[in-house]
Amino acid sequence: MDKANLSQIMKEEAEKIQAIVSDAGTPSDIFKYTVALTKRQGGKTIAVYGLDKEEIGGLDAMCKENGIELLVPPYRNHLTRIHTALTVADWGVAKTGTLVINSSSEDLRIATMLSETHVAFLPQSAIWPDMDSLADHIDAMLKGSASYLAFISGPSRTADIERVLSIGVHGPKELHILLMEDA
Repeated sequence: MDKANLSQIMKEEAEKIQAIVSDAGTPSDIFKYTVALTKRQGGKTIAVYGLDKEEIGGLDAMCKENGIELLVPPYRNHLTRIHTALTVADWGVAKTGTLVINSSSEDLRIATMLSETHVAFLPQSAIWPDMDSLADHIDAMLKGSASYLAFISGPSRTADIERVLSIGVHGPKELHILLMEDA
């Protein structure tokens, strides 16, 4: 199956589980989206993980222009202040609309679990049809140094014994997936 079809399936399946999926061209587009979303939601902070120094500088400038603080690790110092987390996803699973993120870093886990909104960008080349097709990559990662993988399917949700659904109890209330075209 070609990458365009996988991207479309990923989008459809992720939207079924309440993720918001958009296309993104460049890192600058991703930063504009994230800053605008945070501002629209009344957020005051963004925690970022997985960007290089130059990209962080560009995002910081956009944040300052919009009255938003770019938080820097260690995120333990900001546990109750993280509104938006902006991260890079390692892989996507089209069949389930799931993001897979190597979350071995405590800072990454804090950002993605304690934020109100999680924005993750995913290169289209990193989308796989199903878990079976990704198994060798996951196995290789887990055989390396100690790893912690997060499988994220939509925003956090849970239900009580009476099946009353609650969103955002154990993590972000919203998940935004930005599908990035490959260069």
